[in-house]
Amino acid sequence: MNLELYVITDETIGGGRSHAGIAQQAACGGADAIQLRDKTCSPLELLRAARELRAITRKSGTLFIVNDRLDVAMASGADGVHLGQGDMRASTARQLAAPEGFIIGVSVGTVKEALQAVQEGADYLALSPTFSTESKDDAGPGYGLDRLREIRRAVSIPVIAIGGINRQNARDVIAAGADGIAVISAVVAYPDIAAAARELKDLVRDCKRSMGR
Repeated sequence: MNLELYVITDETIGGGRSHAGIAQQAACGGADAIQLRDKTCSPLELLRAARELRAITRKSGTLFIVNDRLDVAMASGADGVHLGQGDMRASTARQLAAPEGFIIGVSVGTVKEALQAVQEGADYLALSPTFSTESKDDAGPGYGLDRLREIRRAVSIPVIAIGGINRQNARDVIAAGADGIAVISAVVAYPDIAAAARELKDLVRDCKRSMGR
């Protein structure tokens, strides 16, 4: 499972561009995974958007993840769901998820939460937020690179970093052990989403190569 560049859609940060439009460009730019995230639309609107993104990501071979909503993820044929600490437990999601190979990601902030998520069947973890960010109102203060290193040492599944990731600190995040970066503003806010995604992915890969990873 390659999660080097994980792009999260946001129509507001994207300047009014649709989830589908953002996903199309991010996929063209080489995003490895695209997450549909929208806290404001109705369940029907979210499902409609999810089905549009599923069609786009199927063509591009990009992983498609739905934030929070296991029902929408399953109804749209998504590759997986991403859960926060206040959402359904990963163990419950694993019991309900029908497709074999369905991906479950979990946001964590401590080693304890990381170990629990692994025990419950998570496929990857996201340290959220790694740095302070304005992209998510409820994110809270960043945990920092030392916490990222602690979690990376404690688990064997992929760990990505989300929250305040940009071109200036992405190398530090990878150097601290992250398998990839999850971003919103660092890609979605740019006029040319595909170019922004391509630049960030190249940066991540270059950093990994320099570290022999």
